[in-house]
Amino acid sequence: MQQVLMSTEEKEALYYCELVRYGIDFKEALTVAKILASEKPDELLTEEEKKLVTEVCKLWIVKHKHFKHLNPYLMKYKNFN
Repeated sequence: MQQVLMSTEEKEALYYCELVRYGIDFKEALTVAKILASEKPDELLTEEEKKLVTEVCKLWIVKHKHFKHLNPYLMKYKNFN
């Protein structure tokens, strides 16, 4: 398996796009993307940062699952018209 090397800025942009894509608030998405891209160990994060990342990621999971569940139905509707 080949490993892809990405800069911190590229990781941040990728995280940000994924978070926003599934409906996370722009400001929260930017903050969480920066935290995730920094790859800091949990010990170096503040309690506030840990809480924000946890909350946003849980919300992302819910929205992502919801979208994945609806997507096949949306595709059927699109093909129907």
